[in-house]
Amino acid sequence: MTSSSADTARQRLAALRDTMREHAIDAWWLPSSDPHNSEYLPAHWAGRAWLSGFDGSVGTLVVTRDAAGLWVDSRYWVQAEEQLAGSGIALMKLQPGQADAPMRWLAERLDEGATLGFDADVVSLASARRLEAHLAPAGIRLRGDLDLLEAIWPARPALPEAPLYAHPAAYLDESRAERLARVRAAMAEHGADWHPISTLDDIAWLTQLRGADVDFNPVFLAHLLVGHETATLFVAPGKLGDGLAAALAADGIEVADYADWATRLGQLPVDARVLLDPARLTLGSRQALPEGVILVEAFQPSTLAKGRKSEADLAQVREVMEEDGAALCEFFAWLEAALERGETVSELTVDETLTAARARRPGFVSRSFGTIAAYNANGALPHYHATPEAHATIAGDGLLLIDSGGQYHGGTTDITRVVPVGTITDAHREDYTRVLKGTIALSRAHFPRGIPSPQLDAIARAPLWASGRDYGHGTGHGVGYFLNVHEGPQVIAWYAPPAPHTAMQPGMITSIEPGVYRPGRWGIRIENLAANRPAGESEFGDFLRFETLTLCPIDTRPIDVALLDPAEADWLDAYHAEVRERLAPKLEGEALAWLERRTRPLARG
Repeated sequence: MTSSSADTARQRLAALRDTMREHAIDAWWLPSSDPHNSEYLPAHWAGRAWLSGFDGSVGTLVVTRDAAGLWVDSRYWVQAEEQLAGSGIALMKLQPGQADAPMRWLAERLDEGATLGFDADVVSLASARRLEAHLAPAGIRLRGDLDLLEAIWPARPALPEAPLYAHPAAYLDESRAERLARVRAAMAEHGADWHPISTLDDIAWLTQLRGADVDFNPVFLAHLLVGHETATLFVAPGKLGDGLAAALAADGIEVADYADWATRLGQLPVDARVLLDPARLTLGSRQALPEGVILVEAFQPSTLAKGRKSEADLAQVREVMEEDGAALCEFFAWLEAALERGETVSELTVDETLTAARARRPGFVSRSFGTIAAYNANGALPHYHATPEAHATIAGDGLLLIDSGGQYHGGTTDITRVVPVGTITDAHREDYTRVLKGTIALSRAHFPRGIPSPQLDAIARAPLWASGRDYGHGTGHGVGYFLNVHEGPQVIAWYAPPAPHTAMQPGMITSIEPGVYRPGRWGIRIENLAANRPAGESEFGDFLRFETLTLCPIDTRPIDVALLDPAEADWLDAYHAEVRERLAPKLEGEALAWLERRTRPLARG
């Protein structure tokens, strides 16, 4: 953090504390969230970044009268340390499985009778209950009726105004009415009359609409209230054209003002049975419901339905992977040639050129997240992002990590590849090969249908653990269908609770992305997306396997072939044969020549 940035952060922190004193608040809780429990936020709700100067996507800021801490996981430790320097906010290193650490810190620091303030509209009901469980025994009162940022953020961004549009019918295999019927069937199973939904990707999936209110994710700010016979979409006036409104009305969805959400919840019958997911609805929305309603708490049914892609969805995704893979081949062919010619190539150039290659492909809409182009030491930061002020030039010797993805009408992509530059070392090769072994191990796995996804994590880590290596992030996350690049309910991470809703089911798309990170030296991650597919039945039940969806060569130059066993080498050769067969018809010239070079069978000793 520069001295001016540090001064700004200290001034904003002081303003927050002044406002806290005015309202008799002893501590303030500021998560990375919005009224929809989103991971990626519209600028209006990016208060944690505005206040602290740390702009990573995840982190919890806690401010007391005399101390402040920002809790982030290992992906962000180096970034947060740099961005918080001199701000008066301490970096608090969040360890896996310790999400409640900031709550415990508050319980130890605050006196009995103290008040913790937060905005109930951006804190999930489940999180608020955890706060209560940790702090109430210490005599600490919770107050969620204020948004102190309103008082201290004079140029706070307005809510986004991008118009909505329909997900083209050519990419859909069921109607809006059919999806609503699936949710109503789940409501009936729970004996519920009403179901409020605030998560943006669920609403986009149910309404078959898309928007541009959140960078990289084609979603829009809205709430949805589903009843037995009716449904109401709450969206800001002017965002929905007459044609879309008429199409919604034809499927029994009326439209109301986004600002009327809480009022409408308050008008539900006092004896209504309301199905809600505490992890996906905010405390503010719960407090808007009449006191007498009967809560039926369960995992949000649309989230599981959305996560299980249909056969038609998967067919579309396979086509998208061919287009995305062809774009990647064009890019990598250009990159190698540019470096051989001695051209100046920076991390920023990588992002610009790769995005341009994707943009030339049919159905492309946008990147699916900010491209991570990270050379040498920058690659050791799993969520590094180059900026005009701070970026590396690709020159000399080392490894270039590129994690990127695209949003297409027919699917969402996310891929990581590592490229050797100049001369690399045996240490590079061993790290690279161990990571590749982890990717192959999980890609080849067969597993029981319904197994909690966190339990698969060790399969990818085992080849790294065997050599004393590990990584601090999860191995895999769900991916949407022209929706969020991070999607539940499944997650492959040992520290995630193996809850029933994390069960692996057919049709789910998940990333497989083990890594190794050497701070100050290099980082390696090899990532593909894979779909859960049937793998047969036995007397022990149904089994699933992974179908690798991503189509792009895995660079063989950094491989220490002696570390691969024959089955691993066979998998890689078979993968490259499929990549070559499916991408070659879409390429010509240098890109085709590059594909053929990079998909040659391994030279085995």
